Formats: sequence, C-alpha cells, structure tokens
Amino acid sequence: MPQYRCAICEKLLEYQGDLPEVYPFCSARCKMVDLGRWFSESYSIDRDLTPEDLGATPEE
Repeated sequence: MPQYRCAICEKLLEYQGDLPEVYPFCSARCKMVDLGRWFSESYSIDRDLTPEDLGATPEE
C-alpha cells in the first residue's frame, strides 16, 4: 500500500487509489498550519524569482 509522510507533523499515512485531498498533509489542521507559516513569513523563497517561476512568458 502506498505511503507518504505528513509535511507538518511527519505522521506516516497509507492510502489507496488517488492521493488524499489534503496531500501532502495528514489533515485539514496540518494544511492550515502550513498556510499560517506562509502568511507569517516563516517560509521564504531564497532566490530571486524568474518570469518562468511566475508563469509569465518572455516578451519578444
């Protein structure tokens, strides 16, 4: 049976079929904890963004 580990609490989870809706988390709570960390700037991107990162197409 396929497994993955929650990105927040590191709980090991097993699933059947498609990945769970809350993947890569184990629950809606862990999903909200992750979102809160982004909003509080606990996470950051450590390099300058490129147009490709933002989904922009280069101007010709």
